[in-house]
Amino acid sequence: MTTATASEGAPFLVSLGPGATTLSRDRSEVVTFDLEGRPQTWVVGGRTYKRSLASDVFGRRTVEGVRRRWRVDASDADTHFRHAGQVAAAAERALAEGRLRRAEGAHRWRELSPSEAAELTHRLRSIGRWTPERLVAERQRFLATYQPVSILPPDQYGAVVLQATYGCSWNRCTFCTFYQDRPFQVREPQAFAEHARAVRELLGAAADARDGVFLGDGNALVLSNARLAPLFEVVREVFPERGIASFVDVFGGERKPLSAWRELAELGLDRVTLGLETGSRELLAYLNKPGTPDDAALLVDTLKAAGLAVSVILMVGVGGERFADRHVEESEAVLARLPLAAGDLVYLSPFVVQPGSVYRAQAERDGVRPLAPEARDAQLARLRAAARRAVPAATVALYAIDEFVY
Repeated sequence: MTTATASEGAPFLVSLGPGATTLSRDRSEVVTFDLEGRPQTWVVGGRTYKRSLASDVFGRRTVEGVRRRWRVDASDADTHFRHAGQVAAAAERALAEGRLRRAEGAHRWRELSPSEAAELTHRLRSIGRWTPERLVAERQRFLATYQPVSILPPDQYGAVVLQATYGCSWNRCTFCTFYQDRPFQVREPQAFAEHARAVRELLGAAADARDGVFLGDGNALVLSNARLAPLFEVVREVFPERGIASFVDVFGGERKPLSAWRELAELGLDRVTLGLETGSRELLAYLNKPGTPDDAALLVDTLKAAGLAVSVILMVGVGGERFADRHVEESEAVLARLPLAAGDLVYLSPFVVQPGSVYRAQAERDGVRPLAPEARDAQLARLRAAARRAVPAATVALYAIDEFVY
């Protein structure tokens, strides 16, 4: 083991993770590649960039206290792709010259063993096959495999997404624009199997690093168990030994009895994410979100009785100044009723008013003013404290929807 000193400087470092290869020839420059050899993320000059499966490149920054992402234009994306290739080529030279070390934590590294050097050589060859032109061509493969993947909960960012349905069966919440570009459709088992195999081919070796399956789109679990069972069978066949997660909304989830949820758990479902949004009945009505806080509490009771892990989403700042106090107080009251335990999640999601949303026009019409950044931060702190008091065994985490990249 070696520790960096001012006199010797830091060597070219590599991390051979089970799901990715990370290279850094300078501590301010870090590039990560998936197991297929495609670049995944860059940290350059303190900024973070991520490549999607469609080969779009997104940067991340903070705007008025909210983390947001932006799409890098095509010429800059090409620059990132070429830079990634240059870093990989530099790693090959450093390995040949004995200048490359395996990272073992902050400011610590060690010599690579012969087997590690052989594994790195194999991975660098895979990386070297991905020219910028080939990476750009991945977009067409993605579009032939997926409809737009609009959103996932953060704990599922590393899952394999399989689209059992397109869109949302409700699709009338005033704040949501994720599925306005597509009608709700259901894939039949044969088409779903073809889709799953195409996803497996698209991911290639990188599929091995994705240890779960997320069944999309917006609320696939609204389907009857008779329609879901053959889809779950496809998942088990194409992506075996992976748990299945999905979204559900109150208006769909409450239709299933406990026995139906237990059946899905036996088929492989292990986590359900519920968009609670708020504990305020009045605010839910303003958002045109079906179901009531009482309904949501009963649904969570049922999901937990079925042995499922549950993630609950509350939005921060939704309803602006008009609903602020009710939103926090009544959300805290609902949280106190939920039987959440270790392994469950409470997500606090800073509300982003989407351009063209019904909510935006409605709020302007009704004089519902958004919270100032300081007030939004204060509401986030109140909701976080309320969640930790109400459900101390669950994990409370931030959910910045604009950071999502698949």
